[in-house]
Amino acid sequence: MNTHEPPGTVRMLSVSPPYLAGGGDPAWVTVPLHRACGWSYGHDPLQPRVLLSSPDQKALLRLEPKADGPWWTIQHQRTADHPAWYASFSARTPVEIIAAFTDALTSPFRPAGTPNPFVPLREARWPKPGIDNRRLSPDGIVRIDDYTGWQIRAALPTQPTIWRADLDRTTPPHLVTALTTALASNTPLIRTPDQVPHLDRDRMTLSTRDIPAEALASALEDRVRALTARRAAHPAPARPRPSTGHGRTR
Repeated sequence: MNTHEPPGTVRMLSVSPPYLAGGGDPAWVTVPLHRACGWSYGHDPLQPRVLLSSPDQKALLRLEPKADGPWWTIQHQRTADHPAWYASFSARTPVEIIAAFTDALTSPFRPAGTPNPFVPLREARWPKPGIDNRRLSPDGIVRIDDYTGWQIRAALPTQPTIWRADLDRTTPPHLVTALTTALASNTPLIRTPDQVPHLDRDRMTLSTRDIPAEALASALEDRVRALTARRAAHPAPARPRPSTGHGRTR
């Protein structure tokens, strides 16, 4: 059997369920935030961390390797119509799930009304184990609780915590809904063999895919272009100029 990929392709793994695919490449989140959404960076090059600030300086993303703590944190200051909030994600949280959250955060669109984050899970038939504020993935690997805040845990009997996410109770509902929508997706994620964590393979479906090298290399650039076009089509409203106090009245 020929185990070599065809010329011009890269052999990758398709991983399902997607929440077991491992962290992936952090650039999937950080590069579009900077290049497409205008977030500025400022960090010590001698420290293994990334700091990105939103254009209005109200949101800060920190990516910092920690042995026991969250690798990703997003803090948002209080605004005129919403209290401050905080979200964190541990190392093995798939970057595509985090990107769904940050894409919703930077989107110029705001949903009408107040979305219910449990709706995507209910539509995907995630069971409710007799508790109103909890959902389980159909395979029992992911648990979502909503009590004092949103808690998401991915775990296996052989590994009590694969990854976790914690969000303030005050996190805007449309952002939590973007997160639960990504979690409910059945679309497999693509990883290099070394990116897939060593977990219980009986719980995973792995298949080999030969992907054109050009398509693989351009995937991030395509994502940046799409988010740049979104921002250009719906620019943020201009800030009102401060009054000088010297205007004339009639």
